[in-house]
Amino acid sequence: MKNPDRKKVSLLTDLPNIGKSTAKDLRLIGIDHPRKLIGKNPFDLYDELCMVTGQKQDPCIIDVFISAVNFMEGGDPLPWWSFTDERKKHINQNKN
Repeated sequence: MKNPDRKKVSLLTDLPNIGKSTAKDLRLIGIDHPRKLIGKNPFDLYDELCMVTGQKQDPCIIDVFISAVNFMEGGDPLPWWSFTDERKKHINQNKN
């Protein structure tokens, strides 16, 4: 697990859980610098990615987006699957 200094990162791929493919996805939706994740809603980012690509993406990408936003907002650099329960709880709450 990467443990970068969030104040110094300048590349999306420097973030925990963000590889080349996810960095490309983020750039598709206008996120070209890690600081642009601050204050973003990961679920909205996911919806925007699905809209831009014209296809439903794997819901696990939400976990990755949550992990990246969380890290840039001061959270620990946790593995993306640490956020799966949060995603599922959010989705289940919004179904009702």
